[in-house]
Amino acid sequence: MNNDDLVYDDMLESTIGGVEDALGAVTAAAVELIEGVDHADVLLIEDGEFRSVTPTSPVIVRLDTAQRELQEGPCLAAALSEAVVRSPNLGNDARWPRFGPVAVDAGVHRILSFQLYTHRRGAGALNLLSATTGTFDLEAEAIGAMLATHAATVLIAANRKRQFESALASRDVIGQAKGIIMERFHVDAVRAFELLTSLSRDSNTPLPMIAQELVARIMKDHPSRDEVIRGTRC
Repeated sequence: MNNDDLVYDDMLESTIGGVEDALGAVTAAAVELIEGVDHADVLLIEDGEFRSVTPTSPVIVRLDTAQRELQEGPCLAAALSEAVVRSPNLGNDARWPRFGPVAVDAGVHRILSFQLYTHRRGAGALNLLSATTGTFDLEAEAIGAMLATHAATVLIAANRKRQFESALASRDVIGQAKGIIMERFHVDAVRAFELLTSLSRDSNTPLPMIAQELVARIMKDHPSRDEVIRGTRC
């Protein structure tokens, strides 16, 4: 692993514990550093649910909500399909005929949105809004892109942490289920795991879910028998 990799890993580690704080710093910096930006937020779409994260004003939250209701708008387009979305005049932008007037009524006339990530279950965008019409210059776009990169790094780090925690939880519950099978059927750890995977395959149910159901059922029937799960990490 080279020095750049070590620095990158350290940065990921430092951001895992403070996602909201880190994203809040991004949106605050956007308003402070980019000329013409009056409002900023990170829009996250997770399983169809919209969430405005660290908005710098209530205005941008209302506009995120409007895009969800209308199913159109620049922030939505950036999150779901386009790397960068620019609109120098929302009132005259034919791409979003219903959203444009809503934005203008809210006092927002131009926007610059950067896609942060997109995958099967979710998407995200950094959105920079202005009370005036006009085009953001190259410097503004460069700063916005830098901030978007940092925001994306924060979210990727948080997702890795969730995946790691989920993997640990799955390992533990599978270990508990193996211990139950070993105790009940007097088999070794390998055979217990084979029985679990066979049940998972036959029922078309993920292995962690099968294990969780087995543990829950046994603990419900025998709540005082803690020794049943003594094989947690066999």
